[in-house]
Amino acid sequence: MRAYLTAILVASTAIGGGVAAAWGQSSSPFSGLFSRDGEDEGPVDLDIEVAGGDDDLAAQIRRTSLIASALAEDRTTGQDILAAARADYARILGLLYDEGYYNSTVNILLDGVEAAQVAPLDAPQVVQRVVVAVQPGQAFRFSRAAMAPVAPETDIPSGYALNEIAGTGVMRSAALAGVEGWRSQGYAKADVADQQIVADHDTARVDSRITLDPGPRVTFGQLSVSGNQRLNDRRLRKIAGFPEGQLFDPEELDTVTRRLRRSGVFSAVTLEEAETLGPGNTLDVDLTVVEQAPRRIGAGFEVSNTDGIMISSYWMHRNLLRGGERLRIEGRVKDIGSETSDRDDELTIRIDRPATITADTTGYVEGRAARMREEDYDEDTASLALGFSHIFSDRLTGDISAQYQFSRVFDANGQTDFKVLALPMEVIWDQRDEPTDAKRGYYLSAEVTPFKGFEDTGSGARALAEGRAFRSFGSEDRFTLAGRARLGSVFGSDIDRTPRNYLFYSGGGGTVRGHPFQALGVETISGPDGDLIKTGGMSVANATAEMRFQVRERIGLVAFADYGRVWSDSGFEGEGGDHAGAGVGVRYDTPVGPLRFDVAGPVSGDTGSGVQLYLGLGQAF
Repeated sequence: MRAYLTAILVASTAIGGGVAAAWGQSSSPFSGLFSRDGEDEGPVDLDIEVAGGDDDLAAQIRRTSLIASALAEDRTTGQDILAAARADYARILGLLYDEGYYNSTVNILLDGVEAAQVAPLDAPQVVQRVVVAVQPGQAFRFSRAAMAPVAPETDIPSGYALNEIAGTGVMRSAALAGVEGWRSQGYAKADVADQQIVADHDTARVDSRITLDPGPRVTFGQLSVSGNQRLNDRRLRKIAGFPEGQLFDPEELDTVTRRLRRSGVFSAVTLEEAETLGPGNTLDVDLTVVEQAPRRIGAGFEVSNTDGIMISSYWMHRNLLRGGERLRIEGRVKDIGSETSDRDDELTIRIDRPATITADTTGYVEGRAARMREEDYDEDTASLALGFSHIFSDRLTGDISAQYQFSRVFDANGQTDFKVLALPMEVIWDQRDEPTDAKRGYYLSAEVTPFKGFEDTGSGARALAEGRAFRSFGSEDRFTLAGRARLGSVFGSDIDRTPRNYLFYSGGGGTVRGHPFQALGVETISGPDGDLIKTGGMSVANATAEMRFQVRERIGLVAFADYGRVWSDSGFEGEGGDHAGAGVGVRYDTPVGPLRFDVAGPVSGDTGSGVQLYLGLGQAF
């Protein structure tokens, strides 16, 4: 295939028109036309003139031009401009060939002097004006666009067809598509056997014929591994899941690469197919990896004027037992300085083992301990879970675990213990273009947690579903509409016998901004004096809408409205209340995600009063 690409470029040059002047001379009769003394460097004007006024082609030339790149990087000496100009002849001519212009003329004038006529040693000290003048001529079209043999289901570019513009770019794309079509059918060594390109300058037509050679059908051979120093070789192969003995498929190689990268052990992964086939038309593959430093630390934060400060940090070891095991210890302290509750502390220890059961299944053990001091109750919780996460595809993932949880709650009724054995299950379908700052796509998640209570704890199931959608429009997608909806309910258990952390609240930065964290619940459980105790509800609904506007490259503005409602019974029934909030925010893009600052106030409901401020890392959703 590499040889074909070279050949088609040579063929394209042979049928082209030409450049106004040849470059590469050892001396220049124009050397005296430039002033070398007594001039200061100043701004350099670059004009790109395309005969016929084709603005799109002019814009493409500007993006291609090394002169434009040099000026953007403030490289404005005469030597810099001359070097860029001499290289631009070939770059611009290649662009014109890609667009189907084979009778083109390119002139690059440096203060009125043709750059191709200036030898490198005669470069001027100063260039004040550069003019790139292009006469593209007539665009050539296909009189024939034929390729054979073509594998079934090959996606040939629509531009490679009769009467379409005959650019070299579309011919290269067609040849690559033809080869990839055969490779996807198991013909790993498919290549271009021959290509004939004939241009008729009198009629501005191109006759293009491409002949493909599929070669034999191939199966995967052996995988050779190098570069791993700490990771056990057997475990590396298990994580890779190389399909030895199966029919060749280039997507399988992509899958192997993704598996190794998501393990977190490696900073670089390279797969290289053997040049020649082995016995029985088998294809061996060489794998080279570079391991990352095994340890990593990180931190995050959020700030609210009423809920206080939340600080989180973690320490991670990527290859704990030399088998790709990932140990993560994470701590979180929240409600520091809160006006409504005392400080909450949480510690989570988790070990993940990739390639457990299958190459796409990760087994894990997770232990969690939390000390929660909320406005209406105190809770101490400890849990231990054994689970598995499975990646069905790049977009679809699933998780299931067996979890035991013990929690002790202190409220107006004194001490209440909750003990449950649960089976949490979750499925996520993620079609966002960028998880940390989505512009388009959607995200769907569904959780179901059946639980068996012991002693005075009830049994039932907790369900929670969430959907997010994103759509951008306007110039360069500067406007983004983002929406989120969340529904949850607990079934089968009475509210007073349900673990408090299974119940639903609303309010705060994750649900309804403008109202304090978990400000909205229900009051159905009676206390010792006949007063009702506030708890979370058995059902919840939340909705959020945002309009995001990118003002500058790194600065964005957001206007948002949030709504929440909580019910006292399962199935969105019983007593309850609702509230809403709205506000505006600023986003500043950083290498790790947008820095978020929101100002919100209550719109309805009696759970909030005054303005709420939120500062954190990442979009609200």
